[in-house]
Amino acid sequence: MLVLARRLNQSIMIGNDIEVVIVDIKGEQVKIGIKAPKSVSVHRAEVYKEIEQQNIEATKTKINPTDLKNISDLLKKKKEE
Repeated sequence: MLVLARRLNQSIMIGNDIEVVIVDIKGEQVKIGIKAPKSVSVHRAEVYKEIEQQNIEATKTKINPTDLKNISDLLKKKKEE
């Protein structure tokens, strides 16, 4: 893990297009801002873990082939409109 010291309004760059800015410091709490392309997902760690767990659970769901056919038909119909 890389550990950096930053002051208020200072930032760090991750790659060429992600910037992490120190927005506010109050006591033991630090607020950061993250500037990143819309294509990059940014989540708090606990939210990311919850999403990951939900994705794992979703893969365990049995899919009815008839449901897939119905979805396919709906998508085709939507495309034609």
